[in-house]
Order: sequence, then C-alpha cells, then structure tokens
Amino acid sequence: MDKRDVFVQIEQMEEQMGAIYSELGLMKKQIIELLEENKRLSIENQQLRKLLKKDAEPPVEVPHIHVTAAQAKELTGEGYDNLARLYHEGFHICNVYYGHLRTEGDCLFCLSFLNK
Repeated sequence: MDKRDVFVQIEQMEEQMGAIYSELGLMKKQIIELLEENKRLSIENQQLRKLLKKDAEPPVEVPHIHVTAAQAKELTGEGYDNLARLYHEGFHICNVYYGHLRTEGDCLFCLSFLNK
C-alpha cells in the first residue's frame, strides 16, 4: 500500500467523522427541543387539570369579585410561586433565557431574580 493511499484513506475517514459529528449535533438540538416541548406540554396539562378542578368548585362571594375558594387562597404570592416552581422544574425564569430548559445547572440570573 502506498503512503498516499493511507493519507487519502485517513482524510476520507476524517470527513466521514466530521459529517457524523455534525449530524450528532443536529440530533442533540432536536432532542433538547423535544424535551422542552414535552415539559411545556406537561405543565400546560397540569394547569388545565387545575382549571377543570376549580370550575367544579362552587364560587365564594367577595364584594364585587366572584372567585372560587381555591382562587382566593392562591391570590397571594401566586406569581412568585409559579416562577419558583418553573425554576425547580428545570426552566429559566430570567429575562435572558425565559422559558428555555436549564441544561447547565443553576442560572445566576434566575437565582438573583428569585432572591429579590
């Protein structure tokens, strides 16, 4: 076997490995997108179940406002609780990456927002 043939073969293998590596990167992006979508849909499903449960409860009379008993309990701190829950479920709540899946661990922006 000639030295040139060996180098040609190595170059071909490098090209093939590069193509496989780029395909792997694309698949990784697709998997991340699918995981984010799955998590969003799971959260949406939970929220819809809560809404269905709340609709079944009788309304509580408050002057000029009609809310269910569960809604009256949740009015205080509901926004903060929802953001904290989203963060602990693995999503960003900071203005930089809001709604994206946290893949690298804790986010300093999110943590500083929660500590306010």
